[in-house]
Amino acid sequence: MNGITAADQPLVLEPAAIHKLSYGLFVLSAREGEKDNGCIVNTVMQVTDKPKRISVAVNNGNLTHDMIAATGHFNVSVLSEEADFALFQQFGFASGREKDKFAGEVECRTANGIRYLVRGTNAVLSGRVTQTVAFETHTVFYADVTEGWTLSDVPSVTYQYYFDHIKPKPQTAAKKKWVCQICGYEYDGDTLPEDFVCPLCKHGASDFALV
Repeated sequence: MNGITAADQPLVLEPAAIHKLSYGLFVLSAREGEKDNGCIVNTVMQVTDKPKRISVAVNNGNLTHDMIAATGHFNVSVLSEEADFALFQQFGFASGREKDKFAGEVECRTANGIRYLVRGTNAVLSGRVTQTVAFETHTVFYADVTEGWTLSDVPSVTYQYYFDHIKPKPQTAAKKKWVCQICGYEYDGDTLPEDFVCPLCKHGASDFALV
């Protein structure tokens, strides 16, 4: 199924594609006009089985968030253990408004016209937003899954695998920092407040470690 670009292709929804979702990391992509964008998120979850429905929380300051809010459609590329650190650097945990995040990647689109990532992924899902819940710092989009298939049998990447095998280890001589063990956000300060909330993934101080 890799490389589907025509909107008139029959839609495919493999249950196994949703099974790839785990407590892991994903490339969330959207398209508005002629511009594609994407960023890495860690908040994709299956909500219901009938209908197949998922949810994703996105930071309000994110360009991908703005595109989804405007169009009501998005894709989720499920990252696998084959993903390298360069991929995480390329897409990042926030959407650059000028950079083409898909530059150099294989041109692949689902029937909704949105690009998805093939490299380092094991499944792709397309979502059509049915409900939006806005919070002060982020928005939760609930969406029906309109399309989905598996790309490989490589296991989905977990946070533990990401930190153990993908993210470079910090220099031992470097000053220790408080780092979010969920998304890698680094807190700029010597003492982490007990009520601190990560601005990227919304996890609390208990998910930070001094590394």
